[in-house]
Amino acid sequence: MTYAEILTIGDEILYGQITNTNAKFISSELDKIGIKVIRHTSVGDKESEILAGLYDAQERADVIIMTGGLGPTKDDITKKTIANFFGAELIFDQKVMDMIAGMFQRLGREMAENNKVQAYVPANCEVLYNLWGTAPATWIAEKGKVFVSMPGVPVEMEKITTELVIPKLQSFFKTPNITHKIIHTIGIGESSLAEKIEQWEDNLPSHIGLAYLPHFMQVRLRLTGVGEDKDKLQQEIDEQAQKVLPLIEKYVFGYDTDTIESVIASLLKENNKTISTAESCTGGFLAHNFTKIAGSSAYYMGGVISYSNESKTNLLGVNPDTIEQFGAVSEETVKEMAEGVRKRLGTDIGVATSGVAGPDGGTPEKPVGTIWIAYSDEKGTVAKKLQLIRDRMLNIQFTSVLVLDLIRKNIK
Repeated sequence: MTYAEILTIGDEILYGQITNTNAKFISSELDKIGIKVIRHTSVGDKESEILAGLYDAQERADVIIMTGGLGPTKDDITKKTIANFFGAELIFDQKVMDMIAGMFQRLGREMAENNKVQAYVPANCEVLYNLWGTAPATWIAEKGKVFVSMPGVPVEMEKITTELVIPKLQSFFKTPNITHKIIHTIGIGESSLAEKIEQWEDNLPSHIGLAYLPHFMQVRLRLTGVGEDKDKLQQEIDEQAQKVLPLIEKYVFGYDTDTIESVIASLLKENNKTISTAESCTGGFLAHNFTKIAGSSAYYMGGVISYSNESKTNLLGVNPDTIEQFGAVSEETVKEMAEGVRKRLGTDIGVATSGVAGPDGGTPEKPVGTIWIAYSDEKGTVAKKLQLIRDRMLNIQFTSVLVLDLIRKNIK
């Protein structure tokens, strides 16, 4: 197995001013060619920190990929530090200089004097010429390792990675195939899921591993296989997925790139059903989960954000006596909301939410996190009580996901 470490350079990452999307992208691309990333490391714009990161990384990994610190300003010291790490000097590369000058000319801009420093590269490197920006990437194969340095600008880094770095790594290393299959589950916790599939998991072949990935009331089961024969490996993983399915079938909603939103979209279209939403505590977030899917106008007809009691009665037709007797956060009210929006918008299905999202507003009888959801169609209306947490945004997100699951169960 070939191992890689990704070293991202820049104070802005450590300050939290930008998100380190580069490491995620590079990891994904390396995984496709059978190189296993074992660590992401971020360091600041100091020579001592970059050197420490390089020395540590070379002890663990066969491939060290760096991004950032290749600009023309004084804080961009990556190239100089790499040269010092190898005891090499920086030399002028005329081709890089010509490419930089040509780019400025095409843009109709005057090149600043300090851009010329970007034409200097470590003497022991192979230059990977950057067709998408001014900073060249470098490739150094020494000390039994491969060291790659790329600009931190995502659009440049992504192009250099896919078109230059990945092909060279494939030629340099003989790597096995790494194949993944993800089984998406909902409505069951991680520990309960583990109990149900324990015997199956214990009998997995040694070259196939399992990981549990919880995410917003869902748990993803990721099967990862390593082997020489890609087709055989894929077949083995598919067979293992079929073996576990009978144990957890009622919780499984999709595979690989599926999302609960995309699966609900497919179910609605396949069954020729239209849907509308009535939201109180989720404030439109549930509607967003429908409309973020392209083509949702084929099945999603619209929604009502009935945040006040008056809007529940005036817009959805909820009986004022229902709210007076049971409260806005109740089974009775949320059922009438779901029925009301279905009738008002003329859809096959209506769904509704009403609850105490928090962090304030709870009572001993209805503490923060008490939420009711409902589903209504021509066969009838069902409701479910949720008892969630004190975090407002998480309650909104969790509730929306659980409404989607309620739709899934009732359509199927």
